[in-house]
Amino acid sequence: MAESVTSLFYIITTKLLIMKTITISLAMAFTTLMMNAQTVKTISAEGTTITVTVAVQSEEGSVMFSLNKEDTFMKQPFKIVEGKIVDGKATITFENVKPGTYGILLFHDKNGNKQMDFEPNGMPIEPYGVSNNNMSMGPPQWSDAKFEVTDKPVVLDIRM
Repeated sequence: MAESVTSLFYIITTKLLIMKTITISLAMAFTTLMMNAQTVKTISAEGTTITVTVAVQSEEGSVMFSLNKEDTFMKQPFKIVEGKIVDGKATITFENVKPGTYGILLFHDKNGNKQMDFEPNGMPIEPYGVSNNNMSMGPPQWSDAKFEVTDKPVVLDIRM
């Protein structure tokens, strides 16, 4: 009888140990899954980056970069960043950009007034550039400037 009680105790202890191991393993797997889900959610909530570099012919002033959506293109920009000119170029990064379609306009603000200056006939005085580097006659067009942003960082070189 003592052997049978000992055997029964051993069987119950072994089963409890197996159940405890399974429970801990499931808890760890679930915790890992939830941590990964939160990480993905955080990344998508914050967005990605767009880094833009432009060569500049002079060191005077700064370069004004604007990130635009279709409804803000050539109007009120979605985001504006001022870039300092260092060693003949200006580089900036737009942060927390959500996936979508965007266009970038930039100009060399030589006189530091934070706005693009024009001749009386409407021609720009200060050099400018647009994403995709399509500089056709007339003002920049959304169809030429637009590009897609996913969850991956974007790096652009724009010419003026």
